[in-house]
Amino acid sequence: MSKRPINYTSRDFDSIKEDLVNYAKRYYPTTFKDFSEASFGAMMLDLVAYVGDQLSFYTDFQANESYMDSAIQYGNVLRMARVLGYKMPGSARSTGQVAFYISVPVNTATRGPDVAYMPILQAGTLLQSTSNAPFTLVEDVDFTNPNNEVTVSQVDNTTGNPTFFAIKAYGTVISGQQYRDTFIIGDYMRFRNIELKRKNITEVMSVKDSQGNEYYEVDYLTQDVVYKQVPNYNTNKADVPYVLRLVPAARRFVTVNNAVGGTFLQFGYGSEENLTSNLIADPADVVLEVNGKNYVSEETFDPANLIQTDKFGVVPVNTTLTVSYYANRTNGINAPVGALNSATNPQFSFKNRASLAGSLLNGVVSSLELENEQPIMGDISFPSLEELKQRAYATFASQNRAVTREDYTSLLYRMPAKFGKVKRCNVVRDVESVNNNLNIYVLSETATGTLGVPNNTLKENMRTWLNRYRMINDTMDIIDGRIINYGIRFKVLPAQDINRYTLLQRCIAKLQTDFLNVTPDIGQAIHLAQIYKLLNEVPGVVDTTEVELFNRSGGKYSDVVYDIESNLTDDGRYLIIPQDAAAEVLFSSADIEGVVT
Repeated sequence: MSKRPINYTSRDFDSIKEDLVNYAKRYYPTTFKDFSEASFGAMMLDLVAYVGDQLSFYTDFQANESYMDSAIQYGNVLRMARVLGYKMPGSARSTGQVAFYISVPVNTATRGPDVAYMPILQAGTLLQSTSNAPFTLVEDVDFTNPNNEVTVSQVDNTTGNPTFFAIKAYGTVISGQQYRDTFIIGDYMRFRNIELKRKNITEVMSVKDSQGNEYYEVDYLTQDVVYKQVPNYNTNKADVPYVLRLVPAARRFVTVNNAVGGTFLQFGYGSEENLTSNLIADPADVVLEVNGKNYVSEETFDPANLIQTDKFGVVPVNTTLTVSYYANRTNGINAPVGALNSATNPQFSFKNRASLAGSLLNGVVSSLELENEQPIMGDISFPSLEELKQRAYATFASQNRAVTREDYTSLLYRMPAKFGKVKRCNVVRDVESVNNNLNIYVLSETATGTLGVPNNTLKENMRTWLNRYRMINDTMDIIDGRIINYGIRFKVLPAQDINRYTLLQRCIAKLQTDFLNVTPDIGQAIHLAQIYKLLNEVPGVVDTTEVELFNRSGGKYSDVVYDIESNLTDDGRYLIIPQDAAAEVLFSSADIEGVVT
């Protein structure tokens, strides 16, 4: 019997059914004659064509999801990004400075504030914003610091002498609050996975078992040493409070964040028996691995080979794990100026609390007031699908060092969320400077999701983070980016017999969803041709006759006045944006104006 031809290019329902009908007519002309739509045979052909269409769809979908460029599922892109070395950061964390005020009684002997009543507001104190978002104080606020601002707050009405002084001090806060989960661990399991109970976790603080063993967070399970901060007890401890020590991390884990805000702890598969052998390898066993050859081709020696294990760390077994972590309770982690104004059960410590008068002591504690003089901002959104792809490519190319401007951009976006996050950045080399200085322009995100200027704490964290990776001869300045607010005016020609008001609302909604859905990068041009294209795609629009951009400044808008007309290209196809600025439509409902002619 000769091989019957099959057309493998037919992949949709109609073409598959057509091939099946032709196949039946050609090879089964006597047994299959009824090809009407209502026949039983036609129903069977429909069912087979339906199954074939479904199989073709899933085959194509699976093929597309296997490559970074064509994948559209966020989870699949994230898994491929991990292969390239990208580590998905946890939930964003905003950070900033808060001013604290207390009222201290006068010292009758010195006529100044009584030092005995100057407390320390302890780290860990929980603060609250006007939107009920929690913030945590991460450092002690010492009101005895001589650099604090001191002013007279109350005076005696008779003598005019001061009776109370107001002291102002600053402290660093972060969004979120600390939580603690416990997990009962049973028998041995390779590569044990533990899912933490809360979403929007910003940082895992500590993991300990019931035997008192501590598990260290590492970047990869093959990393078996960590740097640990140890208190400095030498004479220079005032300048250097902590000493970095290289500590073997036999018990370790990695943190894995998924696409829906969940967080997992991944352990290795080593056992307690691995700890009975020498953790530090004998150099003679790792320097020369000569087996069947009488020569050595590798001349380099990696000191990391002296501290290594092939079990990826000890996995917890038959114990109870206690995991402490910070998490955001709400998505509104940003706070405008003055929004942070209350403390929940503040923790004060006094040097000689027992010797102080109870009424004055309670007065000092109850007098606590606070406010943030600068906005507390970070990135409140996860990277979009395209942003995730670009960051993954940049991570693979950067290889944990900063040489090119793309390396610096990738490193800034990879900065751990606990240090704060920037929304947009642009690295520009200043060719006019003596040493080709790098100007890094950054923008953050406000509580409403629009662009804003990052605070000083976030910029200082960025500088510290980049110093780990930059080339030794690179100098850099981190500069606030400018925000150019603009609006859009357009005119469209409608089709006949269409409601003009409805058409106008469709056009505005089209620009809001398809043009303003992604915040432009710093220095990214605004393409008017794209606006023309989107408006022409709206059902009922015959043609777009005019598109105009206009500047918005002052009031609720930024103070940047930008001459749009002089910065349009000669052909009027796009608006040039400077390398230190980003363009944004601040209020899409008010800044998009349209006319249906």
